[in-house]
Amino acid sequence: MAVYVYSITGSSHPRRLEGLGGVGDPPRELRTVEGGSLTAVVSDAPEPLRPKRRDLAAHHAVQERLMADGVVLPLRFGLTAPDDEAVRAALEERADEYRTRLRALRGCVEYHVKAAQQEESMLRQILQQSEEARRLNEEIRSGADRPDLPLALGELVAREVQVRQNALATRVVETLRPYAREERSSEPTGEDFVNVSFLVDHTDEEGFVSAERGLVDDLGDAFDVRVRGPLPAYSFV
Repeated sequence: MAVYVYSITGSSHPRRLEGLGGVGDPPRELRTVEGGSLTAVVSDAPEPLRPKRRDLAAHHAVQERLMADGVVLPLRFGLTAPDDEAVRAALEERADEYRTRLRALRGCVEYHVKAAQQEESMLRQILQQSEEARRLNEEIRSGADRPDLPLALGELVAREVQVRQNALATRVVETLRPYAREERSSEPTGEDFVNVSFLVDHTDEEGFVSAERGLVDDLGDAFDVRVRGPLPAYSFV
């Protein structure tokens, strides 16, 4: 039977799993697989395996319980192996890599930051600050018989948006970077201009949160800054 893998710890981790259930309906029983100086927390994998809310919550609960007692490599939802022996072989073959990451994550949590600016606010700034954009907009509003004007304005606005969003993303990252051991950026989606995860030491959490709140105040109401954390360090395994 396929094995669902939740996380990896050092063999000295207490792994208090009492009262927790794994993914699946009914919840699969949690167990451990030993491999040298490492241990994987696993269960039988349900069929089919889908990211249902209950299963996502069960996966996350395992990480949080383990984090309370020591460092853990929290694996992303959905990772499976053919059987316990395959898990054990992976622990032994990649032992150096896993131990290095365990050392890097010791005493740390993840904070995930996304941010967007209201489109109306961004366009208003561009028209206020770009003489060329303002000129094109005024010509269009005056009824000028030039079909190329809307296209020219659209292209100019698109370039300005990209430049400004890049600058804003840099500002967000540089404000929070001093409080993080590592960072991982992902491609923003939708209206977001930044999508980045920070690995933050417990001793720097207060500074990180304070810097984030200061950034929100400085940016103002036209910005939507969303911060999730503290989280298991999924992005840094």
